[in-house]
Formats: sequence, C-alpha cells, structure tokens
Amino acid sequence: MAVVAALTMQGVVFDGDGLALGVVAVPELSEARAALVRIRATGICGTDRAILLGEFPAVPGVVLGHESVGEVVAVGDSAGRVRPGDQVVINPTYYCGECSDCRSERARYCPHKDGRELGIDCPGTMAEFAMVDERFLHPLPPGMPYRRAVLIEPLACVLANLEAAAPGWDDAVVVAGGGPIGMLVALVLAARGYRPWLAEQDPVRVRLAAEALPEVRVLHTATLDVGRPDVVVDTTGVLLAEAVRVVAPGGTVVVMGEREAATAALGARSIATRGIRVVGAGPYPPRLFEVAVRLAETLPLERLVTHEVPLSRMTEAFALLGVGADGNRSGDGYRAGKVLLTPDGAA
Repeated sequence: MAVVAALTMQGVVFDGDGLALGVVAVPELSEARAALVRIRATGICGTDRAILLGEFPAVPGVVLGHESVGEVVAVGDSAGRVRPGDQVVINPTYYCGECSDCRSERARYCPHKDGRELGIDCPGTMAEFAMVDERFLHPLPPGMPYRRAVLIEPLACVLANLEAAAPGWDDAVVVAGGGPIGMLVALVLAARGYRPWLAEQDPVRVRLAAEALPEVRVLHTATLDVGRPDVVVDTTGVLLAEAVRVVAPGGTVVVMGEREAATAALGARSIATRGIRVVGAGPYPPRLFEVAVRLAETLPLERLVTHEVPLSRMTEAFALLGVGADGNRSGDGYRAGKVLLTPDGAA
C-alpha cells in the first residue's frame, strides 16, 4: 500500500435519505486476487439517481457508483490478470463462476451477488479508490480516452437488451427515453445500419439527443405514436403499457428501464391475439462486457458526455440531472446528458 499514502479518501455516500460527501477509508488490499484502482472517472447512472429518489434499493451507508475507469495501483499476491499501471474499466456485475447458473452460462443470474454489487450493497466507485476482484477489471485498448471508456459498462447493458430485442434488419425501432441510456441504444442501432426513432418529452434531453445523434430521428413527444414500430425499447421503465399499445402485431417490447415501484396494466388478450413479445434482458452476461470493450474502439461514446464535475461538487453534478442531494427533485429538471464525477485534482 506504499503507493497510496492516505488512509482516508472522499466518497459520495448514500445515507438512506440523501447524499453526503463523506470521508471514508481507503480500501485495504485484503484479497489475494484483488486490485486497488485509482478512479479516473465515474458516470452518474440512472440507477444512482433512482437510489437517491427512493426508486431503487441500496444499502444505507454505501459509497455509490459503478460506471468507472481508472488505473491499477496495487494488486494482491495471486493477481495475474492486471498489474500496476494498467488502465482499466470495471465490470461491476458480480458472478461467482462456480454455481450451477454460472456453469450453465447464466452467470448474469448468479445467486451469490448479494453484498457484492458495487455502489448498491458494497462500496462503489464515486471515490478516489476502489478495490475490485481482478476478474472484473478489463484493460483498455491503448489510447482509448476515459470519456469514452467510462461508457463501456452502460454499453454492455444496451447490448444485452438489443440482443433480447433481436430486431430484424428491416424492422422499425423506437427507443423510448432520451437519457444517456436511450441515446446509447439509438447510437448502437444507428451504427448497425438502423434509422431508429428516439422519443423523449423533456425539451433539454430532446436538444441534447439531436445534437449528439445526427443520424437518429429524435422526436419531442409525450407518447410513442411513431407509426407502427416492430420493436420498442423502453429505457424509461414506465412506458410498458404505452409500448404494448403502439407496437406492431408480431412485434417486441423490451423492458429496459428499472423502477422498483413501476407497474403496468396490460390487456392479456391483446398481447395474445396480436402476438406481442414482451421481454426483459436482465443483467448483461460477462461475454457482452468483453464485446462492449471491443465495440468502444469504434463507437463515439464520448458524444454523450456533457459535464465533468469534481467529487467535492457532487451536489452540482446531481442537480444537473434534476435531483438534489437531499433526495428531492429539482425544479430545474434535466440540464445535462451523461455527467462524470472525477476525483479532485485528477490529471
């Protein structure tokens, strides 16, 4: 631990009601396969915002954050996958690799995640350092800028959901929601040759999406009435009934956004007679994280980043996303796309 002189560090702590910039211990390198990572940047995820608003569960006292890149500064005695100096992106989705689900290529549903989900029920990455099992660290391609690499984890989420959607090459696709995840879905679709619609009702997000994604048809609307799409990807978590209403017969609706209390009233007969497929992808499998790392070499993910804010000004960072550190919504609403938190003084 000589590479880290300090015993404490700054961290964005969820106290059960709101956020505080706390002083927390620098993680000890206590596991043989672990690595200590100096965090370079962490993206504020919709999940982080939902935790603050009481819409997604997290353990009080946890340091938030899971979309991160950084530099390995120390490794455990048995580590061999990474070494000090490596620039890495973190896969925060734990799997044990030994249970029946993991052995049957269902690692994304590993039942041993409890207590090991970064920024949910174990210390996350909105801090200066994080300790991570080396299995979940992926070296970055040489020269990849961190503003691009920090979006690899949400890209893996998007790939899992588009794999579940399985759109045909001539399918019309509507993406519901123009936040960073919705924009990322549209960006990937456009890169595959589709001309997706992106439907969003917030005027700021409409403007940001139109600026970042000139190849996407961005629509300012409170509904999903965009013709008869073959596929609807709902990144909001609250538009399932609307998506089922508008999707074409034989079409697919992907439930991507996660809201703990969200429900939908659906007509079972309509789904059956129209042949509608409603799917949820769940977490991404490990193989898709590897794919996301490779795809990031050519996808301009950094287009979605609008702000970088130091940890010490984390209140301002969350305010850009329409929520106060006290867990109340801000009257200013959304004023940003993807917001990154960076340790103070990071080079």
